[in-house]
Amino acid sequence: MNDRLKETPSQTAGPYVHIGTAPQAIGRPALPNQPGPVIESNTGEAIVIEGLVRDGSGAPVRDAMLEIWQADGMGRVGEYGLFARATTDFDTGTFRFRTVRPGRHAEDHAPHVAVLIFARGINIHLHTRMYFPEDREALAKDPDMRRLEPEAVATLIATEDGKTEDGLPLYRFDIRLQGENETVFFDI
Repeated sequence: MNDRLKETPSQTAGPYVHIGTAPQAIGRPALPNQPGPVIESNTGEAIVIEGLVRDGSGAPVRDAMLEIWQADGMGRVGEYGLFARATTDFDTGTFRFRTVRPGRHAEDHAPHVAVLIFARGINIHLHTRMYFPEDREALAKDPDMRRLEPEAVATLIATEDGKTEDGLPLYRFDIRLQGENETVFFDI
C-alpha cells in the first residue's frame, strides 16, 4: 500500500517558492550560501543572459524563478559545473544572469545552458536549454536537436542583443510557456 499522499493542484511553485529559495525577491534577506544570478568563473568569456518569461496568452510571468546549470568555459561539468538562480522581475517579468559562455562538454553536443523554470501553475519544473547563435554548425550535429523540427529548434537559440552597459556580450532568451512559438521543454 502506498502511504504517500497525492499531489494536489495547490502544490505548485506558487508564491511560497520565493520564501524558501530566493527570499531576496520578496524583500527579505538572502539566505547564507544562497545562489544568486551571478556566476563567477575565470574559465570563459563573461556574458549576460536576459529574457522574458511569457504565459500562454503572451503576458509576462512576474513571479517565476529560473535556475541555470552549465559547463564552465572549458566544458567541464561535475565539480566544475556552474549554477545560478534568478527570479523574474515583479514589474516586467524579465530575468537576468551574468555567467560565462560554456564550453562544449560532450563531443556531439553543442554548448548550451540548461534552464529550469519554476512558476505558478507548474507542478513539476520545466527543463529547457539555451543554445548560442554562433554554434549553428554544432547544433546541426547535436543528436537532441536533430530530433526536432527547425521551428522547434529556433525556440532554443538565443539572439545576440549587443552589449551590456559594462561591455559584456548580451544574449536574449525569451521563454514562452504555452501557445504559439512555445519553447521546447525536455522530459528529463
